[in-house]
Amino acid sequence: MAIVFFSYSHKDEELRDELEVHLSALKRQGVIETWHDRRIIAGEPFDHTISQHLEQADIILLLVSPYFIASDYCYDVEMMRALERHREETARVIPVIIHPCDWQRLPFGKLIATPRDGKPISKFPNQHDAFLDVTNAIRTAAEAVNANGSGIPAIIKAHKGTSVTPTADLAGPRSSNLRIKKKFTDHDKHRFQTDAFEYIANFFESSLEELRGRNPGIETEFRRIDANQFSAAIYSSGSEISRCRISLADERNIFGGILYSAGGGAGGFNESLSVEDDGYTMFLKALGLSWGAERNQMLTLEGAAEFYWGMLIQPLQR
Repeated sequence: MAIVFFSYSHKDEELRDELEVHLSALKRQGVIETWHDRRIIAGEPFDHTISQHLEQADIILLLVSPYFIASDYCYDVEMMRALERHREETARVIPVIIHPCDWQRLPFGKLIATPRDGKPISKFPNQHDAFLDVTNAIRTAAEAVNANGSGIPAIIKAHKGTSVTPTADLAGPRSSNLRIKKKFTDHDKHRFQTDAFEYIANFFESSLEELRGRNPGIETEFRRIDANQFSAAIYSSGSEISRCRISLADERNIFGGILYSAGGGAGGFNESLSVEDDGYTMFLKALGLSWGAERNQMLTLEGAAEFYWGMLIQPLQR
């Protein structure tokens, strides 16, 4: 069983608790056991106990945030020793990016971070998606540790010339120029469009909830009409300020894509996002009907969601 150590700022304790909930399946399956400083019993020496568990850990999670970076103890004591053990190949260090911050140039910046691509957990419309990504990364690392029977991950031993086959997680030096062109099928594009619609729906639901929580006098409404459309509305002091309907267009529609209809009407639409590709990746592109829309901009899922969200919230920001 791999021992997982949490290095974190107490200001991020709520997210640490949530991550531990998501790791419950790994603990129930006997893949990992976890430790953090809230497990210290009254009367135990604080620094010594933390140091002891840090030395015993197979996997060390750095819960990275501005508070983590600002903490002398997290940065100078726990992180530095964790990186020493990583270099000694006696433990695996995994940066878990929980809030936006300038972490890429720090000593752990060259390590593979999670969630994927180092996107902060707090930036996910549905944070359960982010925690699942983190959980999968920890499972992969823990299974490598358990298969090897020690704190040295099997993929590191493979790199040193043993009989274990290296995996895609091997973090050796490599080129970043690895893209090759491919042909995206209609199925690929339809699947991407559906995923984009679901992402935008989750993004709107979470954003409306956060907007309501942060602003007294603001009420919001999110409603799934059916599998292919939802409506969103914002009220100020009981008066409707903005409303829209977002839907997946019928494939027979000449415009296709994901349609934005201001006011929630089911007839026409004010903007459309279609799926395109450049031979390397798929992206979304606006038709350019709305004011300020850039027709040539290649939008990610998050970029597309922000684009449509900006159209909804604009009346409140004038």
